[in-house]
Amino acid sequence: MFGQIAAANSLSDVYAMGGEPRLALNIAGFPNCLDPSILAEILAGGADKVKEAGAVLVGGHTIQDDEPKYGLCVAGFVHPKKIWKNYGSRPGDVLILTKQIGNGIVNTAIKAQMADEESIKEAQVVMASLNKKAKEVVDEGRNIRACTDITGFGLLGHCAEMAVASEVTFQLNVKKIPFVKGADEYAKMGLVPAGAYQNREYSGKYVDPGKAMEYEQDLLYDPQTSGGLLLSVPKELADDVMEKFESKHMDTKVAVIGQVVEKEPDANYIRLI
Repeated sequence: MFGQIAAANSLSDVYAMGGEPRLALNIAGFPNCLDPSILAEILAGGADKVKEAGAVLVGGHTIQDDEPKYGLCVAGFVHPKKIWKNYGSRPGDVLILTKQIGNGIVNTAIKAQMADEESIKEAQVVMASLNKKAKEVVDEGRNIRACTDITGFGLLGHCAEMAVASEVTFQLNVKKIPFVKGADEYAKMGLVPAGAYQNREYSGKYVDPGKAMEYEQDLLYDPQTSGGLLLSVPKELADDVMEKFESKHMDTKVAVIGQVVEKEPDANYIRLI
């Protein structure tokens, strides 16, 4: 599972730009105090995901390290005129998120030995799922305005990046944002990773929290591992895109989480409602 999640995370950036992964190179650090069979399992998990992506694993590099580390250097292809950019959202666009968030908080609960099995399993499915299906759905429409994948900066950090570059305001409906099972309860208990507070400190200046509860904000700032795609889609295409997601039988929760509006002079780039 460690290998699958790391590989899905590494492959994600290519999908987020509208590309297809083609080559992957293993990069691993492994302590000599652990059984080499553990490294074999990690590499097997990564190889499975690379194969699922339709890419070729062409070798890799491994060094001795006190902490196990694993990732992939990935190369992919996309037509120069079809690159998805993380800016270009326009007022009237609908915002679609292709994976539920909160896996950073669930991982913190796992470390504290307080996470239940259902939460753990759902977080694993979310993190190990490729963004391949989501990319294919949007590719069929070929008319999105902007896209990014939700990773370490959390949902609000990546929304801020896209909204600021597009010079618009993202209006997010907190109650429509899907969370990993148990993440809200763990957030209420204060099981929040340090990265969430760092994200709030960095991107909070772009956010009008409205009436969002403190634990809800923690979830929205929560750093994600191998998160989903955030899509800015013209309103007239949104229903068709959501129908296509329905027909794909996604392993993750796909939801319309907000809309893009004109940015007023004194307004913030993100408004929670």
